[in-house]
Amino acid sequence: MVYKVFKNCKDFSFKNQIERASVSIMNNIAEGFERKTNKELRNFLFIAKGSAGEVRSMLELGLELSYINQRDFEKMNNLTIETSKILSGFIKSVETSQ
Repeated sequence: MVYKVFKNCKDFSFKNQIERASVSIMNNIAEGFERKTNKELRNFLFIAKGSAGEVRSMLELGLELSYINQRDFEKMNNLTIETSKILSGFIKSVETSQ
């Protein structure tokens, strides 16, 4: 959705940063799964959670700069909040299984 919404954004630095942060979420989850220990998985899940926070921050900036409309902002912001909650639960699950 990030790629679709910001497809025509002329601020290439902004566009690149929010795209990289959004992809970083899933890439860090994937990388964590490939590691051999729960400790490493947990660390990568925290990095993914941080990237979700970065996406939320960039969405706020995009809204302030009128790069995104309110409806798309709310939808994507809610998705990143939900993603952070899921990651928090997953982190707790990994911690209790150690």
